[in-house]
Formats: sequence, structure tokens, C-alpha cells
Amino acid sequence: MQISRYGFAVLSVLLSMLSSCGSAAGELPDFEAAPGFFQLPDSIQLGACSGVAIGRQGRIFLFHRGQPPVICCDKAGTFQRGWGADLIHTAHGIRIDRDGHVWVTDIGNHRVLKFTPDGKLLLALGTLGQAGQGNTQFDKPTDVGFGPSGEIYVADGYGNSRIVKFSPRGAFLHSWGRRGKQPGQFHLPHAILVDSHGRVLVGDRENDRIQVFDDSGKLLQIWPGFAPYGLAQDRQGHVFVADGRAHKILLLDKRGKVARSWGSHGKKTGQFQLPHMLAADAGGNLIVGEITGQRFQKLVRKHP
Repeated sequence: MQISRYGFAVLSVLLSMLSSCGSAAGELPDFEAAPGFFQLPDSIQLGACSGVAIGRQGRIFLFHRGQPPVICCDKAGTFQRGWGADLIHTAHGIRIDRDGHVWVTDIGNHRVLKFTPDGKLLLALGTLGQAGQGNTQFDKPTDVGFGPSGEIYVADGYGNSRIVKFSPRGAFLHSWGRRGKQPGQFHLPHAILVDSHGRVLVGDRENDRIQVFDDSGKLLQIWPGFAPYGLAQDRQGHVFVADGRAHKILLLDKRGKVARSWGSHGKKTGQFQLPHMLAADAGGNLIVGEITGQRFQKLVRKHP
């Protein structure tokens, strides 16, 4: 079969378009910092900025060790409201579940709390003000993640060095891990994320590694070589790490190797002072909270 000169030209254009789309899809994301993104009232003085989560309509929930501990902003970074002063002692991690509920970990009161987006308390896990090792107790829990059916995974980090799994209604299911350096053991499970494949990624901070488990706690992989203070995944499946020791944001490849990084230690825009936790919005942008820097920065995704 012969192709006319016109048909050949059309075919060439189509092949070129397919090729460019394929290469764009395979490109690694890149970011630039947006200075002065958040517009907060003068009455709010940020403390150590420990967590951030992004909810429906792009609402941003900032979590810090100041008053009020939960700060709600719209997707443009404009302050809307704050809450949690009467219930939260020491801020650590914050996440949004699939139904839009806001979950926080309180290392001061040893509790995990579930709120409506407006701050109404719906569920409290743990014993108020008391550390413990029981099935419904925590010792400074650090982060929370959610399974595909609404299961709740708590990184019971500073004291107990374990992962505790609960039903969607908060009933204890099982736990795994203990303090140590061996595979499956933890030295401060600081961040937890259930990825798009249903795997449970645990940032084993002081062992400088991520450990990857199935939903029952069976160890699948170990990704070493960085200090995973915070973990986030965007809608394209990219996994990002806040490395508080290196003062960098890392992008991991599918094997858990560092594919790209951003930042250095410093006070300038795009630098970090102990980046602690982070979140990705619907557009693939990142929000990062800094403990020592006491600020939140937005990293805007560059698009070709």
C-alpha cells in the first residue's frame, strides 16, 4: 500500500505528537518556591510548623505549635479560620481522609483525633495525657495514614516504635514492629503513607530508611539512604520525602532511590530549616512545613 505525500505528512505529525506526549509523561516533576504565598493575620505567630494537609476544594490545613494549632486557608493561601486550641497540646502530624475529615496526632496528649473540617471533634484514639503500650494507647504518636477501605494506620512513633492498625470506626485490629535496627523494626516511625498500590510506607527516621509493608505488616522492601521525616504522594503516584536532616525535599523513583531533590539549609525562599512534613495538592504543587524555620512554603510545580 502506498501513502500519499499528504498522508505521510499527517502520519509524521501524529507520530511526533505521540512521541512528545510520551516524553512529557516520563519527565520528572520540577518546582520553584512561591515567596509570601500564605496570608495570615498579624495575630497569628507561627511556632514550629509540623504538618500540612490539603482537603476538598484545595483548602489547606496548616498545623503548628502555636495558637490556634490548626490554621485553615483557601487554595490561594488566604486565612479562613483557626481552631483546636482547647483540644490539642502539641502538634505533630495532620492528614485528610477520603471523606474530608481532618486527623491530627498530638504528641503532648498521646492521642489521635478526628475532626470535621470546621474543628468539631468526632473521634479520639488514645488516653488523654497518658502514654501507654496497650492496644488503644499511644506514646507520642507521630502520623496517621488511611487504607483503601478506610482503615486507619497510626505511626506510634517516639515511645512505642510500632504501627497500629484500626478499623474505619476506630476498633483495634493489630500492630507490628518494635524498637531496633533490624528489618521490620523501627527507630522512630515518624511518617506513614498508604500509597496508590495499597502498600504501607513507613518513614523509619532514625534508621534513615523507608520500610514498605503490605496491609498486614509483612515487610516487602527497604529503601535506605535518607531521613524520612515526612512522606507525601501526588496524584501521578510520585512519592516525596521531607528529609529534615539534609534540609531537602526528595523525589523517589519506583525503586525508592532519590531521583531528584530541592533545597538546602538556609532561610531564603526555596531553602529549608528542618522540613518536617509536606503535602501535594491536586495540581501537583507541594506545601512544606519547617520546624526550625517556623514557616510553610509552597513549591509550585513547573509545567513544560
